[in-house]
Amino acid sequence: MDASAATVHAWAIRLAEIALAKGAVFAGAESCTGGLVGGAITAVSGSSQWFDRGWVTYSNDAKMDSLGVREETLTRFGAVSEETAAEMAAGARARSLATHSFAVTGVAGPTGGSREKPVGMVCFGFASDQGVTTMTKHFAGNREAVRLQSVVYVLSTLHEQLMTNPAAANR
Repeated sequence: MDASAATVHAWAIRLAEIALAKGAVFAGAESCTGGLVGGAITAVSGSSQWFDRGWVTYSNDAKMDSLGVREETLTRFGAVSEETAAEMAAGARARSLATHSFAVTGVAGPTGGSREKPVGMVCFGFASDQGVTTMTKHFAGNREAVRLQSVVYVLSTLHEQLMTNPAAANR
């Protein structure tokens, strides 16, 4: 996956265009990307029209306190899990003015990986009035590459969701 700064910016611009056309507003919850998705979005002039807010919830306490992720979820499935990503995305949407939210949690490396959750494993959550969807991706490369690929994945997935959902609009 091409994850250069130019690619990230191009996806942010595409997302801006469709968000404005559909009346969508986003909020985000980021862990391993540390705010890079929000940074990519807010690099686009006028993004305050379609981006409400974002959280960087790197610790488990932050995920629980800021987004309402349940301690039971973190204990049972871990911070890097689709279950946690789902609760992060749902919490971001519930605590914002967003019509759509996203969440990213993963192992960017180079340390922290395990057999079950290797470096490059990233879990995503997306919430809208259509419900919550999750997915897990495995990216290759160093820490920067994993984080940039995650940003591109979020931006492109949000774009795709708006393109395929003709009813996307403000709640």
